[in-house]
Amino acid sequence: MAFMTTVLAASLALTPGVSTLSTTNSTSPVEGTQHSAVTVIETFRAATGTGSGAVTYDPKSVPLGSHVEVRERTSDRGTWFELRLEGVQAERTFGAHVHRKPCGTDPATSGGHYQNVTDPVQPSVDPAYANKRNEAWLDLTTDAHGRARSQTSVRWWVRAGEARSVVVHEHATDTRPGHAGTAGARLACVNVSFL
Repeated sequence: MAFMTTVLAASLALTPGVSTLSTTNSTSPVEGTQHSAVTVIETFRAATGTGSGAVTYDPKSVPLGSHVEVRERTSDRGTWFELRLEGVQAERTFGAHVHRKPCGTDPATSGGHYQNVTDPVQPSVDPAYANKRNEAWLDLTTDAHGRARSQTSVRWWVRAGEARSVVVHEHATDTRPGHAGTAGARLACVNVSFL
C-alpha cells in the first residue's frame, strides 16, 4: 500500500492535466474483457472562469493545489470507476458521485447524479433510483495526510455524453428514503469525459 501511495503521489505531482483514452484487451476489474479506459489527473484550482479540469468550491476542505485522479474502465460486463484524492482535508469522509454535466464556477452547474435508470422525479431522492447500483458512488475517507482512494463496479455502461464530471461532497452519501443520494454541499468537481 505504501508503494502504491508513493506511486500515486509521484504521478499526481508530475502530470496534472493528464487525460488519456485507451482501448485494450486485458482483464478488467469488472471481470470481463476490457474495452476502453479513461484516466484524468488534475490539480484543484479556484472556481473562476471556464475550462479548468478540476475546481474547488471550498478551499478549506479541498485546498487549491490538492490533487485528484479519476479512472474509468469498461468491459463486456460493466464499468469500473476509481477516485483518488491527495492533499485534501485529513481524516474526513467525503461523498463523491459521477454527475451528468461538466464543472463550472457555480457548484450546481454539474447537474444531478448520473443514473443508469433515470428517476422521473428530479432531484432524485428515492432509494429505488438513488442507490449505489444505479449510480456511481465513490465515497471515501482520507488518512492523516489527506489521501484517500475509492472504487466501485457497476453492471452497466455510461450513455455517451451523459456523464461529464465527478463531484466531491460534504459528507457520506445518505441512503434514507427522501434523502437517498444526498451528501451535503458540493465541495469540488473534476471534469471527466466518461466513455
